[in-house]
Amino acid sequence: MRSIAAVLAAVLCLAAVGSARAQVSGDVVRIGVINDMSGLYSDLGGEGSVEAARLAIEDFGPTVLGKKIELVSADHQNKPDVASGIVRRWIDENGVDMIADGGNSATALAIQGITRDKKRIFVISGPGSSDLTGKQCSPYGFHFTYSTYAEASAVTKAMLKQGADTWFFLTADYAFGHALERDASSFITAAGSKVVGSVRHPLGASDLSSFLLQAQNSKAKVIALANAGGDTVNSLKQAAEFGIGKSANQSIVALLMLITDVHSLGLQAAQGIIYATSFSWTQNEATRAFGHRFMARRHGQAPTMIQAGVYSGVMHYLKAVQAAGTDDADAVAAAMRKLPVNDFMTQNAGIREDGQVMRSMYLVQAKSPSESREPWDYEKVIATISPDEAWRPLAEGGCPQVQQKAR
Repeated sequence: MRSIAAVLAAVLCLAAVGSARAQVSGDVVRIGVINDMSGLYSDLGGEGSVEAARLAIEDFGPTVLGKKIELVSADHQNKPDVASGIVRRWIDENGVDMIADGGNSATALAIQGITRDKKRIFVISGPGSSDLTGKQCSPYGFHFTYSTYAEASAVTKAMLKQGADTWFFLTADYAFGHALERDASSFITAAGSKVVGSVRHPLGASDLSSFLLQAQNSKAKVIALANAGGDTVNSLKQAAEFGIGKSANQSIVALLMLITDVHSLGLQAAQGIIYATSFSWTQNEATRAFGHRFMARRHGQAPTMIQAGVYSGVMHYLKAVQAAGTDDADAVAAAMRKLPVNDFMTQNAGIREDGQVMRSMYLVQAKSPSESREPWDYEKVIATISPDEAWRPLAEGGCPQVQQKAR
């Protein structure tokens, strides 16, 4: 009798394991990293985001629920139609379960629509538009790293405290730039200050001189750059050539800046610039450990917050698949919201109904050359911004799924 009972127990156990394994579609969990790998934003995410995802898979796995984890990647060239075609093919033909990074906001909004319709998880790290957790939110979309709201809030409030009461925007003419200008303007006007004008430049424009001169001629106390990556670096370099932002009556600020931008400028030119980030690799022992691992894989280049966010998002996704016992998107999305996000850049962060990861943000300042102690030691944290202060209140975003739940 004991022998029969033992055999039955073993059979039932194997059946349960087989059932759990059967819940992984195609017997493999596939993750696709898509972003700009050859153009304007390639330093911010690019191949570095692929490496960050690979590190997360290595640290987690290399299997989940007994199944292999596969990683694929693609360059969307900052084109929404190219991004859409790749993501559709990945899902329909290759069985990709989760999309990571996204590149820029225009491509991300296109990807968000596809992953919403086809029920696939989208972990957003590079794109910043706050619309991704607002009117364009998705039950399957998770904003992991930063947003135009969080960046605008931190930088404008710091400048407003210094008496910056008139502003002019130099804005990249696409979804991200528009959202960054909009979100920053809301803080400026709420404080009783004034936006005196704005000018929009094409994505990747090499000559920004005419736009910068318009900004200078506005006489605004602050020229705010609502752009990113190479556009931000070019704006700052060309502004310096014209002496723009150097007078006591007018300064220039970058509403979004990453450590790679500081590197491109050099500390001599970048020193003193204040910007917001969700990750700085020199913050503590855990971030330093990741930074050095990443640099060993990436020819000495330090990780950006976007690349760190890809690691965080991929790791959290895999933990959620493990907890849910399946790669079914609805079950995994529920598990992602239930589990706290914990890793080297995140401590017990919750995920809201709109998909926003409620992590702390940091106001940092670019160091002077004499303050830097090692390669890529460029940032010092001057303030920590709590999640409740950093992120837009849930009720103000206009996320349809939040509004439906409230009814």
